[in-house]
Amino acid sequence: MIEAQVQSTADGAIVYDAALGATPTADWFDAARWGALGRAAGGRGAVCFVETPVGACALRHYRRGGLAARVSADRYLWTGAERTRAFREFRLLARLANQQLPVAPPVAACFRRHGLTYRADLLTRRIDGTETLAARLAQGRLDASLAQRVGRTIARFHAAGAWHADLNAHNILVGADDAISVIDFDRGRVRAPRLAWQQGNIARLLRSLLKLGARRFDGFEARFWHPLLAAYHDAMAQRALAAPGATS
Repeated sequence: MIEAQVQSTADGAIVYDAALGATPTADWFDAARWGALGRAAGGRGAVCFVETPVGACALRHYRRGGLAARVSADRYLWTGAERTRAFREFRLLARLANQQLPVAPPVAACFRRHGLTYRADLLTRRIDGTETLAARLAQGRLDASLAQRVGRTIARFHAAGAWHADLNAHNILVGADDAISVIDFDRGRVRAPRLAWQQGNIARLLRSLLKLGARRFDGFEARFWHPLLAAYHDAMAQRALAAPGATS
């Protein structure tokens, strides 16, 4: 079980897993340090892979997107420690990991306050031996079996009320054994299960796949998308029947 512990720093605070066996310090979130002292590799966006004192991790620096990035690339409005992007994502990931959902377990998160703004970073466990669903699509390696695994995994998150703010093909990881994980829960939250947001998640994933050229994949809908939807709806139906108070 991940138990969050918070400690103050000179200009902010760090929340971390109390069971780490080590206490993270501010320099754990300095990508330049790992470039000099650890094995670092550039990742998608602001993510790099680092070797920390507690093992291999992914380090993400929070960056703004869209029009907001023109004002500031990585500063956010300060509204309190527990409302920072890093603390919220850490606590959400801890909750999901403690429910045995396939996420990258959080290691630590920090913010550094600068007056009315802050910057933030997140360390999660690195999930080795995976590639993104987007990479599988680019390689033409989509099939019904993989689709069913993806559909069932999304159903597990939805049944738990886990809403992903940007469910796309880059945020779904496929392991060597086709085990599925979901990453990047920035701005995500736990919501009461409702068809509207659940279907919105599914629609967002489809838009992502189509944008990446899924229609060029021979039989995409019949060989991948329809099996994904069938597995998703079947898993949701089974969980509804198994829920306390359900009637047959």
